Amino acid sequence: MADRLYGLPPADFTAARTAEAAAAKESGQVRLAREIAGLRKPTVSAGAVNRARREHPELLAELLSVGEDLRAAWAEGDADALAELTRRRGEVTGRLARLLRQGGLSGAAAMEVDQTLDAAVVDEEAAGLVRLGRLVKPLSYSGFGGPSGLPSAGPGLGRTSARPRRATRSPEEVERERREAEERRARELAQAESDYQEWRDTLALAVQELDERSEKVARLEKKLTKARKKRNESQQRVDVARREERLARQRLEKAN
Repeated sequence: MADRLYGLPPADFTAARTAEAAAAKESGQVRLAREIAGLRKPTVSAGAVNRARREHPELLAELLSVGEDLRAAWAEGDADALAELTRRRGEVTGRLARLLRQGGLSGAAAMEVDQTLDAAVVDEEAAGLVRLGRLVKPLSYSGFGGPSGLPSAGPGLGRTSARPRRATRSPEEVERERREAEERRARELAQAESDYQEWRDTLALAVQELDERSEKVARLEKKLTKARKKRNESQQRVDVARREERLARQRLEKAN
């Protein structure tokens, strides 16, 4: 069920999730209905990467395989292998990213797709999440010295020293960090707006469902009231008929 929902475009996710949860509840699977209702809507970029698992499985598998080899080469300190694998990494990532961008991603979403694919290459856990195909938000890693200890831009970076010196940031670096901070804030705002819209839509559907079922209950209660009234009338006729039958039998016995 979840796999099918996360294979849908994010724009179709909420309505499909609500329908699936309602169907499960109607069939008596209350726990399953709650689990379905609790599934989070993926962001646009997360949805694009989920789509890669279903629409481009061979290319995604190739990228994740390159990531495994790259992590192994880094652990072994094999500079030649790192150079070749870094080249393949850029080639496969570029091909896959271009295919995913054909869906009309915004610049920010495309950047998040790139970050997610990079995270899947350098980090084994991130690779597992991408392979599962149920992301709800983009993944990222910290670059140099990231989750798996791999560099973000190939073997030329080397390993961190035991006593690193604190470098003075250049104006370009300050400006880059400022832009990155603004981009993060923009993504957080977009995610917050997306979450708000999702839950607002969910609330509207839930209120509509409650109103419809409340009307149904009211109609059934009205029918029940009428049915009880008719039953009481029938009971009164039975009581009268039973009394008259008893009196008639007594008269018959006296006449004999």
